Amino acid sequence: MTAPALIPTPVAAPTLRELLLNRIQKDIPLVKRPYAVLAQEVGLSEAEALTILREVKASGVLRQVSAIFDTRTLGYQSSLVAAVYDEAQLDAGAETVNQHPGVSHNYKRNHDFNLWYTIAVPPESDLAAHVDRLHELSGAKLTRLMPTLHLYKIGVEFDMTGNEAWNAKSKPQYTSAQRNIGYVVTELDKRFVVEFQKDLPITEEPYADACAALGLSIEEVAAHADQMKAAGALRRISAVLKHQSAGFTFNAMGVWAVPQEQVAEIGQEMAGFKAVSHCYLRPTYPEWPYTIFTMVHGRSKEEAFGKIQAIHDEVAPFDHAILYSTKEYKKVRLEFYKPDFYEWEQAQQLR
Repeated sequence: MTAPALIPTPVAAPTLRELLLNRIQKDIPLVKRPYAVLAQEVGLSEAEALTILREVKASGVLRQVSAIFDTRTLGYQSSLVAAVYDEAQLDAGAETVNQHPGVSHNYKRNHDFNLWYTIAVPPESDLAAHVDRLHELSGAKLTRLMPTLHLYKIGVEFDMTGNEAWNAKSKPQYTSAQRNIGYVVTELDKRFVVEFQKDLPITEEPYADACAALGLSIEEVAAHADQMKAAGALRRISAVLKHQSAGFTFNAMGVWAVPQEQVAEIGQEMAGFKAVSHCYLRPTYPEWPYTIFTMVHGRSKEEAFGKIQAIHDEVAPFDHAILYSTKEYKKVRLEFYKPDFYEWEQAQQLR
């Protein structure tokens, strides 16, 4: 592969709409009228910002606005899972996997490991037992757990302006340093999660219903949110865009055979690339030599591959592979404390 052009073709100056969409992916303040705050930052009125966001939501570009929680700090066990299926069995196997309420993402990828999904279970459940059952039920030939051994970065931000260089850098939003394994989740935490994992309305006061359900003022809710952030349980409140609808139609998972003695240094350097939305250290297996995973998105295959090439050229001259989605079977936000999870678990006699 030839070296990519790291600076995109020049385009017009970003519009206020593009600036607003970039801004709401970072964080939305927990104040009475948050969109008035964001609107002022980018040079819009509150009414103009709300109109734009409602249009973007109606068009399908904006998936939802909600809080993003850290699974591990809340005590949930989670893992990426890679599985091998006969091609003729793949669609049926994926459908079986999709029935598990803790599976949030499920994709076909261009590899012998042709099904990749993420799964999370609450603290009292047995993650390995759930994955073993899915292996049996779905007819997989081989299933490998690929849990996070170290989180170098998580935080999806799409550049809606088209001006950002493929090798642009930024400080990671969230890393293992913010996690608080062993944190004791309170009943108020659980109630907060249930309310704020919902799709919040695009209104002048989007937190009003959540505050009423919790029986707290906006100031009291904000203070509790600050406590959850300090504990690592709450990452942020922000908008989530639909990749394809936003124009980012191609994803690429770069997997890298970084030697164990270099993973700490190289993982941090990879996480510094703004184009990287997820960067993890994961286990290896005899048939899987790759230690570090980096996820990028692009408006084209060329752009996504170019971002991986930029990482290779600057910081990671290691053997690597690029896996990309060829079919999306499931993509939803993980919902915590939902009764359908326990119903599935009981039906499978895993409780």
